Amino acid sequence: MSEPTTKSQQIEIGVETFGDVTHDANGQPLHPAQVLRNVVAEARAAEAAGLDFFAVGEHHRDDYAISAPEVVLGAIAAVTETIRLGTAVTVLSSDDPVRVYERFATVDGLSNGRAEAILGRGSFVESFPLFGYELSDYELLFEEKLALFAKLRKGEPVSWSGKTRSALRNQAVYPPIENGKLDAWVGVGGSPESVVRAAKHGLPLFLAIIGGAPMAFEPLTRLYKRSLEEFGHEPQRIGAHFHGLVADTDQEALDLLWPHYKVTMDRLGAERGWPPASRMRFEASAGPDGSLLAGSPETVARKMAKFATGLDLSRIDIKYSAGSLPHETMLRSIELLGTKVKPLVQELLDAK
Repeated sequence: MSEPTTKSQQIEIGVETFGDVTHDANGQPLHPAQVLRNVVAEARAAEAAGLDFFAVGEHHRDDYAISAPEVVLGAIAAVTETIRLGTAVTVLSSDDPVRVYERFATVDGLSNGRAEAILGRGSFVESFPLFGYELSDYELLFEEKLALFAKLRKGEPVSWSGKTRSALRNQAVYPPIENGKLDAWVGVGGSPESVVRAAKHGLPLFLAIIGGAPMAFEPLTRLYKRSLEEFGHEPQRIGAHFHGLVADTDQEALDLLWPHYKVTMDRLGAERGWPPASRMRFEASAGPDGSLLAGSPETVARKMAKFATGLDLSRIDIKYSAGSLPHETMLRSIELLGTKVKPLVQELLDAK
């Protein structure tokens, strides 16, 4: 009698962009309209490379071109066939859950069932005053709106009441999802409260790992699994978002990424009180235990496999854009990620 086989861990690999305003060959910023067109081309490249997911972020500031992610996803849906499409993240706190659901249901229909929403509170807060919300209501807004969205995604008439919007009484929302309920995740930055909130609603968890040691998130994944059980929900997927860039060699990846990464981090640091980015910390983050997935296909694949196993991940996404990083460099990174990194990661997981 043959020995029973153990099914290997399966991993999906995707890419994300905020539509960072890139520079041309002369070092001049591209118009945001051109950046949007480039994002569509990058999505097509991601599908051609065999990647599983393409996501766009939502921001309302001059360094990012994407403020209406579902419109961009609709354009991508029209020129792709297989890759799943979503956000990273939809700032649900400063939007209306019904309108968010309707927009995603529309993208889902246009894409033949490929839409996914990753819902978050947002690490940027420009959308709150822009759309008339008070930052003092930050927690309440997300809690109530996520609760409503969790009901809406099931595709059934909804009854709901709360403090942040008008009540619904057995209200149907359109268009309906063709193949059942809408896929949605909750994106979290690392707080236990956010992890428990995702489990409460029985929604998959997406970790934003943008610094430090990724394995420090392992207690949160254990908390999430335990909380799902306590709330009476079935096990759910766990995904994680990292920053990174793939090139032919480790040194090339670091050298290509560093100047653009530094400008971006220093700009954000000036806004948030962080110290200036240093090359030493940057390279340490790209090391075996750091969160930056930058390097050759072999280096990036080994780190992905390590974190996928340690955190029990079913999807890893790389934010492949970084400030003014050229479009051509990003296209090459996407190609290597799909054609070289993805198969090597699965090979490493199969060997465990």
